[in-house]
Amino acid sequence: MAADEPITISHEAVIHEADLEENFIRSSGPGGQNVNKVATAVQLRFDARNAAGLSERVRARALKLAGQRATKEGVIVIEAGRYRTQEQNRADARTRLTELVAKAAEPPPPPRKKTRPTKGSVERRLKSKAGRSTVKKLRGRVSDD
Repeated sequence: MAADEPITISHEAVIHEADLEENFIRSSGPGGQNVNKVATAVQLRFDARNAAGLSERVRARALKLAGQRATKEGVIVIEAGRYRTQEQNRADARTRLTELVAKAAEPPPPPRKKTRPTKGSVERRLKSKAGRSTVKKLRGRVSDD
């Protein structure tokens, strides 16, 4: 993937390089003493609210799916520190952002069709309720008639 090449997910979702900002921070992950000296973790910031490559539907859904990773300003922040190198963490952060936007770009599921219970299932349910009622009535006090 070239440095200035946009990431195309669908016709509604394209991530442009100008919308991304990367900061390298110290990682808490693997790396031994190296983690105390080298900033290998990546903090990827994607300005979803102002991104030109996203449709309104995808933008709203991406911010909703991001949850706490989205700021009030509409910036999605992804931190990646799983690996020991900057390159691997950078690729991991971009992959995770791409997956999030791809999930947001999926078409909504078809509306649910209302169904009614079958006559037999209604009868079975009522019969079992009547049986439970009888059992509970028999648990009461015994009268001397």
